[in-house]
Amino acid sequence: MLSVHTSPLDPPGTGDAGGLNVYVVETARRLAARGTEVEIFTRATDGSLPETVRMGPGILVHHVPAGPFEGLGKDDLPGQLCAFAAGVMRTAAGRPEQWYDVVHSHYWLSGQVGWLAADRWNVPLVHTMHTMARVKNAQLAEGDSAEPPGREIGEAQVVEAASVLVANTDEEAGQLVRLYDADPDKVHVVPPGVDLGVFRPGDQSDARRAIGVPEDAELVLFVGRIQPLKAPDVLIRAAAELMRRDPTRRDKLMVGVLGGPSGSGLAHPESLQELAGELGLEDRVRFVPPVSRAELAQWYRAADLVTVPSYSESFGLVAVESLASGTPVVAAAVGGLPVAVGDGGILLDGHDPALWADAIAELLDDDERRQALADAGVRHAAGFGWDRTVDRLDEVYRQARVDHQHLGIDGAHHLLDQVPSMVSP
Repeated sequence: MLSVHTSPLDPPGTGDAGGLNVYVVETARRLAARGTEVEIFTRATDGSLPETVRMGPGILVHHVPAGPFEGLGKDDLPGQLCAFAAGVMRTAAGRPEQWYDVVHSHYWLSGQVGWLAADRWNVPLVHTMHTMARVKNAQLAEGDSAEPPGREIGEAQVVEAASVLVANTDEEAGQLVRLYDADPDKVHVVPPGVDLGVFRPGDQSDARRAIGVPEDAELVLFVGRIQPLKAPDVLIRAAAELMRRDPTRRDKLMVGVLGGPSGSGLAHPESLQELAGELGLEDRVRFVPPVSRAELAQWYRAADLVTVPSYSESFGLVAVESLASGTPVVAAAVGGLPVAVGDGGILLDGHDPALWADAIAELLDDDERRQALADAGVRHAAGFGWDRTVDRLDEVYRQARVDHQHLGIDGAHHLLDQVPSMVSP
């Protein structure tokens, strides 16, 4: 697996670590448990880390030097892809011939390197986009920066070069075909998953005691990287609107924001705290840095509802994690979120804080409706276990190898057909 711009060892929720990291870690662990050796190549960002780390049985993480350890943002990494590719090739040179069976690249930067690696090793390239520039640019948050043309070109090249494209949902599969002219026969839909052993329903009171939230609070969460694309400001503004409508709500309403600055949010990392102060909510918003998966599950269980107001999401792992933990979701009706939420929450068209305040108040004020959505959400999330994801991925890998071998045989026959006969007439 290739994950150039973010390491599977980084905790999700800050920097560039998010759903992609969770995806790589969870699928690698389950593939390894089934007997598949997994090697993950990522860019080295810390000189104190060993060149190779064993993440678990059957899983190696290679830290590839490519540029300085610190100070490089994701937008700077295209200039380091040659160095990264050279590092991957050096590591692979120590392996026997035909050591690797499949290259699975994650995000377009990795796809560029995967294109070269798969060609060098004569194996199929399986690629997962995770996010796409043309989708993001069509749904930009106010004040956010558009993805550069160079990324769009790079993504189009990877789409053409890949043997197989893995999409999270039917909607994403359609976007690959419509926006990138992908061959529909190359696109396979494999929904991501949720760790149903970690994210499961539990006692709300116990969870609140564990994280220090008052028993009688109305707790509404945002979980994710803090950047305009994820729109955490929508929840802050909606909370202010709720209190404006009903000042007595201030005594109970609490907003939890779990995550750290990322992407364009790094330019002004304190912007959300400043917004809460401007709206007079500094005492009602609790900012929490990224936490462990087990602690995150406690936050989900402690909450009355979780909001996912993103402008673009290829799937929405936060939504499924929340539902699996027994907490309903209010989410934007974009990208893969309708699939992730199912009948476990409310989907909203648009990002008007008043609209979000309406939906949040509707659920906070109706215990019976909230519980019905929670029950439906648990059932919905049960269909998204990571084992099911890996079942599908395993099929994709096996078919990609078969197709690649047949392509090689057919190609060889084609070349032989072009060779002049050595037999005299």
